[in-house]
Amino acid sequence: MKSIKRSALAAALAAASLFAGSAQAALFEDDEARRAILELRQRVEQQRQGLTEELRRSNEENAGLRRSLLELQNQIEALRAELARLRGTDEQLARDVADVQKRQRDIAQGVEERLRKFEPVQVNVDGREFSVDPAEQRDFEAALAAFRKGDFVAAQGAFAEFLRKHPTSGYRPTALFWLGNAQYANRDYRGAIANFRALLQQAPDHPRAPEAVLSIANCQIELKDNASARRTLDDLVKAYPQSEAASAARERLARLR
Repeated sequence: MKSIKRSALAAALAAASLFAGSAQAALFEDDEARRAILELRQRVEQQRQGLTEELRRSNEENAGLRRSLLELQNQIEALRAELARLRGTDEQLARDVADVQKRQRDIAQGVEERLRKFEPVQVNVDGREFSVDPAEQRDFEAALAAFRKGDFVAAQGAFAEFLRKHPTSGYRPTALFWLGNAQYANRDYRGAIANFRALLQQAPDHPRAPEAVLSIANCQIELKDNASARRTLDDLVKAYPQSEAASAARERLARLR
């Protein structure tokens, strides 16, 4: 009986010891688990904080990049606007330069044309070549045109004005000749004789000189001064014997005698 009791007590003690060991082991395991969980939570929190900080830095960097991109875009737009302005300025400058060049050409052409109006020109009149001003040429040709149209009054005035304006002109002997002829047509015989003689005095070798002498004789005949006409015709034959005017003078001398 006693042995049975001792065996039961031992078994109870053993069971109690086993239970106590199990309880202690379980308690130990719970602490470890809690520590593991806490460590895991701590690591997760640290990682979360790290990710949050990284995300914050990334957001800041992205915001900085967006600001930089926006500034760059604004600079690009500003450069485009400046380029467009410069292109517009270049185009305007090109137009201005073209306008200036055109004005310069127009001015140069105008100056050249005005200079040509004053530059002497070579003319050949009655077998004689000489230089005259363009205005001088125009005046002479206008007077001669009036004579050829038969407007002898206008021609007389135009040749008289020409000689007044151009006293040293190479046209002078020819102008005197046509002025005398206009006066003859207007029956101003004495005036015609004066101008024919002026031609002979200034240019006795002029191609129109024989005709001038014959015209003097014609004026004298119109004035009924046949004696003077005969002397003039004799002088013409002696001075210019080979001229056509001399042939006409011989015929008239025959009739006057």
